Amino acid sequence: MMTSPTDIKPPFTAETAKAKVKAAENAWNTRDPDRIALAYTEDSEWRNRDKFLKGRDEIKTFLKRKWAKELEYRLMKELWAFTENRISVRFEYEWHNEQGQWFRSHGNEHWEFDEQGLMRRRDASINDVPIEERQRRYRGTEPEDGRAHRQRGTVPRGIAVPSTNTTSKGEPK
Repeated sequence: MMTSPTDIKPPFTAETAKAKVKAAENAWNTRDPDRIALAYTEDSEWRNRDKFLKGRDEIKTFLKRKWAKELEYRLMKELWAFTENRISVRFEYEWHNEQGQWFRSHGNEHWEFDEQGLMRRRDASINDVPIEERQRRYRGTEPEDGRAHRQRGTVPRGIAVPSTNTTSKGEPK
């Protein structure tokens, strides 16, 4: 059974912070703006790259535009740090545009939660790197396959491994 991000409330422990991150990853991978917006307070404040948003309605509108542009979006999040009511994550996601160019977007997010487990603040710094289709890491339904690949140095079924003609960052030499 999938846990909703709002089922996990502060104060966070290492276990609950990891669960909160995984629940957020699962929710975002649905690409359902209406569902995702429910994890935020009515007056939630966001910084996403150079965009500043306030409230669920702006979040929903933003996410609808995002996924109209970022096709076949697949996200992976990892816990970076946490305190009683804050979590920081590292993330990567892959997507392609209408022309078929693939990108890997990566960055950091800092989250702050209210007592009910709703996110009241999100600050995201994101960079996009064009990649070739063969360099993709997240092909399956579970993006943690790519995370496990990096941690173990193994190749799970369905995960592309950058060719030996790439740098350690997966970029062409």
